[in-house]
Amino acid sequence: MEQPKSVVHEPERIRALAHPLRLQLLDLLGQHGELTATECAEHTDESVASCSFHLRMLEKYGFIERAEQRGREKPWRRTSEGLVTEADPEFPETVLASTELAVQTVTHRAEAFRRVAARMDDESKDWLDATQVSNVGFWATVEEVSALGAEITEIITRFQDRRDPERRPEGARFIHALSLIYAEPHTRP
Repeated sequence: MEQPKSVVHEPERIRALAHPLRLQLLDLLGQHGELTATECAEHTDESVASCSFHLRMLEKYGFIERAEQRGREKPWRRTSEGLVTEADPEFPETVLASTELAVQTVTHRAEAFRRVAARMDDESKDWLDATQVSNVGFWATVEEVSALGAEITEIITRFQDRRDPERRPEGARFIHALSLIYAEPHTRP
């Protein structure tokens, strides 16, 4: 059962996400479906107590929930497929919280890429060629940039049904794609 994306607009919920371990835990649950605090600790090199605390915080703010118990194990799962934050300029605290989350997310992804890059010499030529880092700049209107973001989201959405292992083609690996679109600060001539 595919879950929809969750729209988060409350500043306290947005701030709850802006923590490196919580972002990592959400990634792991997105990749594996369900994990216990012990399994999370094994993946993150954090203590079980630390993972358990941060999993409970994610539960408190509605991002994860308990999955069906497996014997004595008590796994967690995400409550939605993805998250979208909404910042409202009329409520500056939402802008500040969303900005902090964005910075934490970019930092989190950069650190993850740094770890992967350190092992690139173990990758096949095909995977090396498929790995991309783009850094471009261009002039566009707000409408064009909004449309671009929607197109990128639409392209990535094509792969969402592959959370189900039965739908993955042979040779598929879990992929991270970071789309960062922002305008330079407005300056007056």
